[in-house]
Amino acid sequence: MGFEPKKIKIDGRLIPEMVKHLNINFKQAQKFVDRKRVYYKDKVLTDKKAVINDEIEVITFTPRPSGNEPIFEVKEFAVFDKPSGIAVHPKNLAPSTTLLDDIKYYLGDDANLAHRIDKETSGLVLVGKTKQDEIALKKMFEEKKIQKYYLALVKGHLKEKITIDKPIITNKDMNIKVKVLIDDNGKKAITEITPIKTIGENTLVLAKPLTGRQHQIRVHLYSIGHPIVGEPIYGVDEVIADKYLKGELSEEERMKHIGHHRLMLHAQKIEFEYKNIKYVIMSKDSFFKNNSEE
Repeated sequence: MGFEPKKIKIDGRLIPEMVKHLNINFKQAQKFVDRKRVYYKDKVLTDKKAVINDEIEVITFTPRPSGNEPIFEVKEFAVFDKPSGIAVHPKNLAPSTTLLDDIKYYLGDDANLAHRIDKETSGLVLVGKTKQDEIALKKMFEEKKIQKYYLALVKGHLKEKITIDKPIITNKDMNIKVKVLIDDNGKKAITEITPIKTIGENTLVLAKPLTGRQHQIRVHLYSIGHPIVGEPIYGVDEVIADKYLKGELSEEERMKHIGHHRLMLHAQKIEFEYKNIKYVIMSKDSFFKNNSEE
């Protein structure tokens, strides 16, 4: 999101003054305060009833679209086909371009993500156009009423369909905080893996996660000895993984230590029923054509 600090001189109650000077409504002004994007004398301002006759700073944003338009759209939701290398949303208020820029640009400020996929994972992302639709769709994900299918290019030859039933836990003590582990004390995690075809020393597979844990497909495939091609965290030296996560790994270093410029994982299809209508949405991008032959 294109976050930008904007200084305005107000004279009176905070919320009405923000509405007037920023050309927004009361609800939007309150969100700025709730999200700690309003500063007064270099300190976060949280009092919505504050009366100020001075200059304040508001962290506003202007979407910086990358031209990634929705590939499917109805009244309640839309679906985007996210490229690899683009995060779905910003990590902080620092200027950056994410899928959220395109979402807000094409669908308006009320639209928001119903789920997430990793920055390096390409493919389908479901977006609710209103807060109500966003909440409803998120609940459907929680209740496993939305099924996602992924294509992955994995190392080695996998010849038979396999169901990986291994619990996953986040290890808070690890240096790499984002990394998850297979652990009996973790949350239940199940992934169905179906081989499609061998490609040289690798295998193209269809992955169907029956649960929705962080990095589930990635850690499950690594756990059976078939890590995804281009995997920058699992099965990689911790120093290299840490350098990658900090954005300090050059393209040359990545190719040397990881072997590919991206994670070969693609959200290919999504199926669900919403308001009595059955949807089966496929990615328009050809993962096999554009990536697996590289």
